[in-house]
Amino acid sequence: MAFKGAVVVDTEKCKGCGVCIANCPTDTLALANKVNSKGYPYAMMANPDNCIGCANCAIVCPDSVITVYKVKI
Repeated sequence: MAFKGAVVVDTEKCKGCGVCIANCPTDTLALANKVNSKGYPYAMMANPDNCIGCANCAIVCPDSVITVYKVKI
C-alpha cells in the first residue's frame, strides 16, 4: 500500500517565517502570494505531488500551525 503526504496549514495563524520551507526535503512548500488577515504571507503546498508525509515541516514550525496527514493512494 502506497502513501502520499498532505499538509494543512492554519493560514490565519501562520507568520510566514519560512522555517518549514527550508526544512522540506522535497520542495513541497512555498509562501503564498497572498497574505492572511494579519498581513503575513502564509505557507502553502506549492507542489503537492512532491509531499512524502515526513512531517519535518510540522516538527520545526515554531507556532505549531502545520498538520501533516498520510493519505492512501
